[in-house]
Amino acid sequence: MTLTLVTGGVRSGKSRYAEALLRTAPVVRYVAPLVDAGDDPEWVRRVQAHRLRRPAGWVTVEGPDVAAAVRRAAEPVVVDCLGTWVTALVDRAQAWADPAAAESVVDAEVTALLRACTGIPHDVVMVTNEVGWGVVPEYPSGRLFRDLLGSVNARVSAAADRVVLVVAGRALELGPAPTVPGEDPA
Repeated sequence: MTLTLVTGGVRSGKSRYAEALLRTAPVVRYVAPLVDAGDDPEWVRRVQAHRLRRPAGWVTVEGPDVAAAVRRAAEPVVVDCLGTWVTALVDRAQAWADPAAAESVVDAEVTALLRACTGIPHDVVMVTNEVGWGVVPEYPSGRLFRDLLGSVNARVSAAADRVVLVVAGRALELGPAPTVPGEDPA
């Protein structure tokens, strides 16, 4: 089993790149940790575009229990995306105003996800957004999301066999780049 993390900015091509990694597999489990679109037609269009792009033989599992979906897979897996998953976890825990609770929930779920990945015999490709390269979010919930996803990305990257950064439609293998020890408290 190979764990690959594909990270990058919004609309950089990271989902298409991740899907292409498994395009030759006859069946792929596509795990989409959806956040309820509500009455947002733009979000509905984005989700629909992702659904339509997937090959007919791929099995889609939607929902926040990503570890269980990976553990149950009998085929290669794409998880798209960890940012949506973190949002769903914090929403479900109603912890946007409680950073300690949000960190606890996300930490436990990431641990479960990484355990699930070690127990399966097929490839897993995870997609995530790279955050924190721009303006500091104005609202505490935005800063909490940025910090949580940054930590999730670092943990998954440290466990991954391969990490690919997609920037402006270009995929850059991070290869033997060293991981940063410990957690940055700032």
